[in-house]
Amino acid sequence: MGEIFDFSPIFESFDRVWAGFQSTIQLSVASAILSLVLGTILVAMRVAPIPLLRAAGTIYVNAVRNTPLTLVLLFSSLAISDTLHIVVSDVPRTNYYWFGVFGLSAYTACFVCEVLRSGINTVPLGQAEAARSIGLTFAQSLRIIILPQAFRTVIAPLGSVFIAMIKNTTVVIVASYAEAAAIMKDLFEDYSASLGIFIGFAIGFMVLTLPTGYFFGWLAKRLAVAR
Repeated sequence: MGEIFDFSPIFESFDRVWAGFQSTIQLSVASAILSLVLGTILVAMRVAPIPLLRAAGTIYVNAVRNTPLTLVLLFSSLAISDTLHIVVSDVPRTNYYWFGVFGLSAYTACFVCEVLRSGINTVPLGQAEAARSIGLTFAQSLRIIILPQAFRTVIAPLGSVFIAMIKNTTVVIVASYAEAAAIMKDLFEDYSASLGIFIGFAIGFMVLTLPTGYFFGWLAKRLAVAR
């Protein structure tokens, strides 16, 4: 029983474990920022008055969010890098990192888009009509009036999306980027699988996700839109 719950591999390889979680944090932060930008662009396309933009946004969101994340990441690392020979850096690890970020962001942006679209639906239609009546263009009314309210409405759901994204970083191993899940796999191979290693890494991810959830919950209450 003591061997099953042996936490010594975590402490003996703490430097590797810490480096793995640092990689996870870097991956999560970059992917969160990029997915938020891309998701905002997608939601603007989905509510645009131009049919072609709406169609393009709808096709992208429905296609990517219904594709397994593993395939999206494989496309980033194999199709773009190995087949098209597009590289970001001459350093392999940096290259794999950015393709992991691109794949994770492209996938997460679809859910960010849908969350923001639900927030836009909560903005009274009269405000958009009032914006048009004073001469604001679609882009101006979206940027100045609609999106700020939509963001404030969906802060909590966005937090859930980003928490799911942090957990989804464990799949980035298929893009050849070593983060926390890859280090856990290495420890399983070096020390044999044990509940101690698993519980240690589970606690590590809880340390990342629980404060994130509390932060977005606090922010949602702080910036709640009064109706």
